[in-house]
Amino acid sequence: MPPTQTFVNVGTSLTLAQVLRVARDNAPTQLDPAAREKISASRAWVEQIIARGEPITYGVNTGFGVFANAQVSSAQARALMRKLILSHAVGVGEPLPEQVVRAAMLIRANALAQGFSGVRIELVETLLEMLNRGVHPIIPAKGSVGASGDLAPLSHLALVLSTDEQDRDDESGAAFFRGERVSGKIAMERAGIPRLILEAKEGLALNNGTAISTALTLLAAADARNLITHSAHAVGLTLEALRGASNAFDARIHDAARHRGQQEIAAQLRALIQGSQLVDKARRVQDAYSLRCAPQVLGAALEALDYASARLQEEINAATDNPLIFVEGAQGVALSGGNFHGEMVAMAAAFLAIAVAELGSISERRTFRLLDGKLNDGLPMMLVERGGLNSGLMMAQVTAAALVSENKTLAHPDVLDSIPTSANQEDHVPMAANAARHLREIVWNTEYILAIEIMSAAQAIDLRLRNEGRDVEMLGAGTRAIFTRLREHVPFLAEDRILDRDLNQIVELVRTRALLDA
Repeated sequence: MPPTQTFVNVGTSLTLAQVLRVARDNAPTQLDPAAREKISASRAWVEQIIARGEPITYGVNTGFGVFANAQVSSAQARALMRKLILSHAVGVGEPLPEQVVRAAMLIRANALAQGFSGVRIELVETLLEMLNRGVHPIIPAKGSVGASGDLAPLSHLALVLSTDEQDRDDESGAAFFRGERVSGKIAMERAGIPRLILEAKEGLALNNGTAISTALTLLAAADARNLITHSAHAVGLTLEALRGASNAFDARIHDAARHRGQQEIAAQLRALIQGSQLVDKARRVQDAYSLRCAPQVLGAALEALDYASARLQEEINAATDNPLIFVEGAQGVALSGGNFHGEMVAMAAAFLAIAVAELGSISERRTFRLLDGKLNDGLPMMLVERGGLNSGLMMAQVTAAALVSENKTLAHPDVLDSIPTSANQEDHVPMAANAARHLREIVWNTEYILAIEIMSAAQAIDLRLRNEGRDVEMLGAGTRAIFTRLREHVPFLAEDRILDRDLNQIVELVRTRALLDA
């Protein structure tokens, strides 16, 4: 670990930025000393239940789901936990990305460290050691309905962390350790982390929560924030290329609307095009909606993102398993509830999916306008000289259209598609993990849709400057810096060439925020 990195404390109040640091920058973690007393108190009360055999407590001395009324003796507590993990590890599909797994592990550790889950301190510390030493369980992406939490994927995590007296390698799941895929048992041995035999309540505490759905949504939300900023920059470049009307971004218009997000986007656009000698030169009274109404659309997306981020901030600090244990002095009570139900995350993901899909939808319309010789204010069709011999950016817009169409399908709210499970004990589920995965795909699609607009706008600006016989000094202060940085990596299209390389380069510039650094 780099010595300059500060530890992220677990068991206090995590921030979204801290989760990103751990997930993407491998920031080290540690259990906050203040959390230890809370964890120990709830664990002590669970052990009292085991010792007395009463009261009957879900998941401690009973079965699970439809078997909630089936009593299990204290002597069978370990077997109950192991069978829970083995039976529930039925995820399918490609493994989740490493950063998602890291975020989920941190979120789950923080939930257990709230002191309402009845687990041992060693369980939380094992999760943190896995993060710090780079043991990343291989978790299939599909198989969760988001209630009772992300049971299947989190059980694949628990396979790596836990064991039984037989300690079988073939029942230890799989993990990446230092880039190599090995069994969970081998990964933990190489990392020097003992695997735990789960005690009463601990298996249920591990897999009964929203950590996977939340991790996926949180990471997608961070990328969505970056997309909104780049969307504004794409609009600025397109305004320059089409010599658009700046009056649509006058602060008085947006103050009259009273929407904070809209006001922020309009202010960004005014700053980008300040000093431009191209904007307003066409002397149009007003532009088409994809330009004129950009602050309204991007601003709405920004406010949707702020709403989703607030819900995610709450969720990463929530206790989400069942039952929850509340201890006051020597007295304790286990309360069965439904904090594992991922409705809040599923709705946030659905709202954000719609917002990001709209970013892509309006971007593609601007790209179309740039390429159409009847709409682009005198530029050549498909933004290429010697059209016919050259096809220019024709197929780039086709790709954008395909991605926008896919986004429309993916943005259907998964939260509306409940399918009852567990013999109707779980008769309403939110499909939060599906919503989060689809949001991630929409974000990926939209990165490429925006890259296509940025590529098109830059091509149009080059052609415009050649027509004017002028240089980049005609551009606004902000758009000039972005255009100049872009041209350091992606050259002007003088004749047809393979464009996917250009697109991938622009997407990388967007993801790393290199254009913003300009």
